[in-house]
Amino acid sequence: LTLLRPFRNNRCNKKMTTASRKNLFLTALLFRSTSAFLPSYYTKRNSFLPPLAMTKSPPREESAAAKAADAAFAAKGKPLPTLPIPPPLLSTTPGSWAYDTMSRRVDEEILQRTYEENEDEFNTPEFATALANMEALREELRNAATTKLRHLLPLSDEQAKDEERAEEWQQWHDMLNPYVEAGDTWLTAPWMVTEFFVYRRFMEAIGYFDPSNEATFMWDPFVKAKRAGLDTSYASAENLMEKVQALPNTKEGVELAAAFALWGNKMDLSIWPADAANSDVDVFSNVLAAAADNLLHDDFIILANHCETLREKKGGVIDIIVDNAGFELVTDLALADHLVASGVAREIRFQLKSHPTFVSDALEKDLMETIETYAALDESTYPFAKKAGQRWKSYIDNKSWTCHENSFWVQGAAMWEMPDKLSKDLNANCDLAFVKGDANYRRLLGDRYWDYTSPFQDVVGAYFPCPVCALRTLKAEVGCGMDKEQVERASSLDDNWLVNGRFGVVHFGTGV
Repeated sequence: LTLLRPFRNNRCNKKMTTASRKNLFLTALLFRSTSAFLPSYYTKRNSFLPPLAMTKSPPREESAAAKAADAAFAAKGKPLPTLPIPPPLLSTTPGSWAYDTMSRRVDEEILQRTYEENEDEFNTPEFATALANMEALREELRNAATTKLRHLLPLSDEQAKDEERAEEWQQWHDMLNPYVEAGDTWLTAPWMVTEFFVYRRFMEAIGYFDPSNEATFMWDPFVKAKRAGLDTSYASAENLMEKVQALPNTKEGVELAAAFALWGNKMDLSIWPADAANSDVDVFSNVLAAAADNLLHDDFIILANHCETLREKKGGVIDIIVDNAGFELVTDLALADHLVASGVAREIRFQLKSHPTFVSDALEKDLMETIETYAALDESTYPFAKKAGQRWKSYIDNKSWTCHENSFWVQGAAMWEMPDKLSKDLNANCDLAFVKGDANYRRLLGDRYWDYTSPFQDVVGAYFPCPVCALRTLKAEVGCGMDKEQVERASSLDDNWLVNGRFGVVHFGTGV
């Protein structure tokens, strides 16, 4: 593996010599001949941990700084999970997804690909400082095990005048301080903190918030990747939008719309009723049953009952805490479309990222670009998608849909550490919050190793400031609220059940 490393490294762009090819060939043969003796989690592409106990998360070493930070927050007396809070995931275990992410993947895959997609920009005089800073950050990550964390650089006088910027800087300072003072590295501090911090440091490196350089100020290095995701979404969306338009204004309609938002194009639509618009709601039961096949916990009915209560009250205010742009965002818009059209919601508030992060995460501009693009599609090719885009545009125009960016959504804190202003707003004004995606779900759980069967209500519903529904396909090694029998079934069917997105959960919590 050590011999192979230079050849898999994207930074190595020299032509291979004959000797190099021979070494690579011999190394590959050696690995093939010995791989049969290695545990499956070393030889399977998406397996990162040894097989786990059926319902128990594996024990992990605890960070003293994280333990102190938890105690300091608990002393504030704010709502917390009712169960004892486990320690956070670290990135110190070789073979884990966290270790691979922080010690290799962020640098060699994500930042390298970002450089390649924006090579023309990075090699202009205006981007010279950004490129040098990016390389310095990458060098830190190449030595993640020994590079100690540091705070963000001080704000300039002009930046400090921006109240939002100053508040965001202070939030990061307070979050990082226990780990900076403890001398923690990119690997020994909690994974959730460091993974989010990589993207904030990347924004610092390119000068995203620095108005003194017009070329890099508010420049999104992931825009090309997100645009590619949008451009490839139309065909799948056309099929989906035809179905969304025919959803009944019933509990079953809510369940189906939420299932679309969860599974996207993994939904089996081959059994969709031919005349759905004029069909009895019972014909949708097969579609719902198929959507529940790979659910490890299913609160669809509880969600539907809550939405029916809101419909009876002439609609409520519903927040969607958005995850990714591209087709996933389209399914979020489809869910929001049905909630408004069916009378469940009188207003949808999209909670969005305040700066580019995790490559594909959606900002307000990404949502608006998606709406404008769909509204302008060729009607002869994508008639249902175009009509959907036009409806979405009308919702924006009449304020049925509103967009809200907040720095909290791009920070590595547990969601029980939500700032007072945001928490009070959700508590006072939000009747239901949908939490989308894996990173947001990890934050709901504080990125902790809960017992997989620990009730979602005790972990999340006990502290979240309003009723909450989490729609998540499993792509990380944390979870809760899963049915024991379903966990055993999943682990018997797929060694990678925790990380490959095959299985999902629909959780509902009452909030406080």
